[in-house]
Amino acid sequence: MKPFRFLAEPGDVADGPTLAAAARHAEAAGYSVLVYPDHLVLALGVLPALAYAAAVTDRLCLAPFVLNNDLRHPAVLAQDLATIDLLSGGRLEVALGAGWNEPEYAAIGLPFEPVGVRVARLAEAVAVLKGCFADGPFSHAGAHYVVTDHDGLPKPVQRPHPPFFIGGGGRRLLTLAAREADTVGLAPRMLPGTTRADPRTITAAATEEKIGWVREAAGDRFDALELNVYPTVAPITVTDHARREAATIADGIRARTGVDVSVDDLLESPHVFVGSLAGLIEKLVEARERFGISSVMVGAIDELAPVVERLAGR
Repeated sequence: MKPFRFLAEPGDVADGPTLAAAARHAEAAGYSVLVYPDHLVLALGVLPALAYAAAVTDRLCLAPFVLNNDLRHPAVLAQDLATIDLLSGGRLEVALGAGWNEPEYAAIGLPFEPVGVRVARLAEAVAVLKGCFADGPFSHAGAHYVVTDHDGLPKPVQRPHPPFFIGGGGRRLLTLAAREADTVGLAPRMLPGTTRADPRTITAAATEEKIGWVREAAGDRFDALELNVYPTVAPITVTDHARREAATIADGIRARTGVDVSVDDLLESPHVFVGSLAGLIEKLVEARERFGISSVMVGAIDELAPVVERLAGR
């Protein structure tokens, strides 16, 4: 089994000193990766924020969670990412997504194309990124990107490239992740602010189905993959009354979506973190044994600090 790695966000930061303090706090608390989201409505741009966090830490890895592929040409993105990896001494992780936040597209006049188009474009972008990171010039002729004899510079420290993180809730995206990523995010289909929400995708049974898709697509490389989850449908709640809290969550899900999810399903879900500290530690250990999940994005740095202290790297 792979050792646990925990990812955390710096929180609502809008200036250098606040970001620096959060990054140093995450490093001291035992987190493996500090992540920052990629949205136009945030106070800071993701790539400059990650570069700044790298400059004020020594061991902490940095990752977007996750880059919207549609916002940047992959050859331009490759230069920025390789620069961060180079300047940080090889501490970058490349997390990518196909884009999901339709209002953000509308706000800047960017077409929000069908998911199949966005996933196909993401697949090409991964090929272009890896081509840029590799030694020597390369060419790519696809439906979305054309690159001719381009030698991407600088080259990242990590060879052949920094680790890739791709996540998703559907088979198409998880198949891409299984074939191209180092970390596969097992995302539920619960898009905030949209009607495309199916709470049943957070269950243990749904997780097993997704891992089955990943295993099939990955083939011989499956055992080398890291599997990631993050809290969904409710914030992390440390409590001695887990069933009561889960019942409240179930009521909220039913009110929002009209779908019934049982208390037992919620407490068993690898995406729901409700329970005592001892119970949450036990749950994570069981999730690693049952599903192979060893990477967890917990959100705020102090949310599960005692759990991270107990399990990180073990």
